[in-house]
Amino acid sequence: MSEWQGKRYWLVGASEGLGRAVAHKLSAAGAEVIVSARSEDRLKSLVEELPSKASYVTVDVSDRDAVEAAANQIGDIDGVVYLAGVYWPMKSGEWDNEKADMMGEINYLGASRVVGSVVKNMMARGAGHIVLTGSLSGFRGQAGAIGYSASKAGVMALAESMHADLHKTGVRVQLVNPGFIKTRLTEKNDFHMPFIMTPEEAADEVFDHMNTDGFKKSFPLLFSWIFRGSQFLPDWMYYRLFGAK
Repeated sequence: MSEWQGKRYWLVGASEGLGRAVAHKLSAAGAEVIVSARSEDRLKSLVEELPSKASYVTVDVSDRDAVEAAANQIGDIDGVVYLAGVYWPMKSGEWDNEKADMMGEINYLGASRVVGSVVKNMMARGAGHIVLTGSLSGFRGQAGAIGYSASKAGVMALAESMHADLHKTGVRVQLVNPGFIKTRLTEKNDFHMPFIMTPEEAADEVFDHMNTDGFKKSFPLLFSWIFRGSQFLPDWMYYRLFGAK
């Protein structure tokens, strides 16, 4: 188990859903949390709920200057958890450039901007903890997931590259790949979502992983086997099974 007392963690994308639940887990463990998102009202209410020292800094992760300014304002941290994300179900024939761009901007480029604003300081100190949020949908391209699968695959590859660079340093990189979580995002889906979790259940999985030395955790476990196993299927079989009907 990690020692959380006295640690400072920056949680980006903490105003709702999984991010909000992870903030509660870290604060209950004794960490000081700095929460960020665009909604100041939701951040204020979150800080008032948290049991340990907490503060907020509003930030729009689609704005690189704003991200770098927020990182400078926050100062030295022990860890950062990137949880910001947007989602719209989208088929190729229903392509919406604005929504597809936004998924790339927030889900992938936002993660890159945040990590790029803190990693050099962590490396200079020889200590730090970076947690990125991928998705089971990032293991292989999915029907009806234009924008989202690609953006999450990018986050997963980003975490893998960073882990390859930093695994022998004092900077620890971790990746979590959740399945369906009951949030405002998944309310947009009009299909059955197997193994759907509450934000609190998913936060337990994330926090448990943060207390280990492992790199990657995909959950729920049984559901994740389908996605991880799909990587080993030949193309003809994968698209026959999982392509649009």
